[in-house]
Amino acid sequence: MAVSSGNNRVFLFLQGPHGPFFHKLGKMLRRSGASVWRVGFNAGDRAFWPDCTSYIPFTEPQESWSDRFDAIIAEKGITDIVLYGDVRAIHAEAIDRAKAAGLTVHVFEEGYLRPYWVTYERGGANGHSRLMEMSIDEMRAALEGSDTDTPMPPGHWGDMRHHVFYGALYHWFVMFANRAYRNFRPHRALSVAREFQLYLRRLLLMPFQAIERRLATWRIKYGGFPYHLVLLQLEHDSSFQEHSPFNSMTEFLELVLTNFAQHAPAHHHLVFKAHPLEDGRASLRHELNRLCRLHDLCDRVHYVRGGKLAQLLNETRSAITVNSTAAQQVLWRGIPIKLFGKAVYDKPEFVSDQPLSEFFSAARRPDARAYKTYRRYLLETSQVAGGFYSARGRRFLMRHVVDMMLSPEDPYDALSSGKAAPRQLLRLIK
Repeated sequence: MAVSSGNNRVFLFLQGPHGPFFHKLGKMLRRSGASVWRVGFNAGDRAFWPDCTSYIPFTEPQESWSDRFDAIIAEKGITDIVLYGDVRAIHAEAIDRAKAAGLTVHVFEEGYLRPYWVTYERGGANGHSRLMEMSIDEMRAALEGSDTDTPMPPGHWGDMRHHVFYGALYHWFVMFANRAYRNFRPHRALSVAREFQLYLRRLLLMPFQAIERRLATWRIKYGGFPYHLVLLQLEHDSSFQEHSPFNSMTEFLELVLTNFAQHAPAHHHLVFKAHPLEDGRASLRHELNRLCRLHDLCDRVHYVRGGKLAQLLNETRSAITVNSTAAQQVLWRGIPIKLFGKAVYDKPEFVSDQPLSEFFSAARRPDARAYKTYRRYLLETSQVAGGFYSARGRRFLMRHVVDMMLSPEDPYDALSSGKAAPRQLLRLIK
C-alpha cells in the first residue's frame, strides 16, 4: 500500500463509537504528522476525548450545525472528516458539505463480516457504500493478483460486554453532565435517560438472559423439527431505519408469520433470533406472541434472545432478514437467504429473488463460489481485523486502519491498482 505521511493533513472527527477508539485513533494520526480536531455534541463525546486543546464543543441549536461546520473547516483548514455511521442528521449534513468542499470522508461502521472485523470506507457505508454498485465479476477481476486464504468466521462477538459497558457510560455522561450542551438532540427518538436505563438493564440482566438463551437453543437443537431462521435487527438501527421498506419491525414480523402460516410445510418451525443488543424497547417479544396467537402458530414458533448464531445456523433450512449483517454467516455456510432491505451483500448470485411464499417451501441455494469471491474481496478491502470496544480489538484495528486512512486511494481502488497492503486475516481475537 502506498502510504502518505500525515503532513499537511488536518482531520476533523465527529461522533464515533462509544468508548476510547476515536481518541486513540487521533493520537496515532498525530504521530504520522497530521493535525487532529474533534467536534463534540454532548458530554459523552467530551468524556471520551481527553485532549481539551483539540476539542471543539458544539453547543448551539442543531439548525446552525451546517454553518458551524463550514466555519470550522475554513478556520482549521480541514482536509479530512472522520465519523461513525453516515445517516444520523449531523453526519449526513457534514458529508454533503465535505464532499462539496472536496474533503475526504472517512466512514467507520460495524463490520460487514462481524464479528472481529470493522468496516472502513470512504464517502459512505451500508446503502451508501460503493459495494452497492459493484458486480461479482468486477470483484473477481480485482482479486486476480491476490491469493489470500479466506478465514472461517468466528462464532461469537468477543467484546459484547465492553460494548454494553461503554454505551451505558456514554449515556450516563449525557444524562448527568450535559449542562453545557442544552441544545443537544439525540439522533434516536428515545430520551437519553431511557437509553441509559436500557443499557444498564441489559448489562445487569446479561447472566439471566444467557440462561434463558441456552434453554431456548437446547429446545431447538433437540426438537427434531426442520426450521427456518429469522434474523432480527434493532428497530432503531440506521440500517433498518434508512435502508429497509418497513416502518417498524412489527411490519416485518407480520409479513414473515403470515407467509409462514399460509405456505410453509405444516411440520416446519420458525425461529426468531434477536439481535445481541436487543433491549426490549420495541416490544418484539410481545408482538411475536400476539401474532403467533393470531395465526395459531404458538407451538411452531421460537424466540432466542441474542447469543451465538452459529449453533442455530448449523441445522437451519433457510434464513430471512431485512438487511442484517448476520446474513453473511448464513451465506458462508451455503444456506438460502431472503432479504427485504438494501444491503451490501445483495447480489443476484447468492441472494434469493423468490417470493416468500415460494421461499419457505423450496428455497434455492446460493452460489457458494460467487459468495467466496465476494467475501475475499471484502476482507482484502473494507474489512479490517479488530474491534472498537475491547483494548485488544483496538490494538488490532490500529495496526492497519491508520495506513489505510493516509493512503491516497480508498480500499477498493488500492486493491485494483495492486497497492493494497497484506492483512493478517487468519489471526482471531479471543
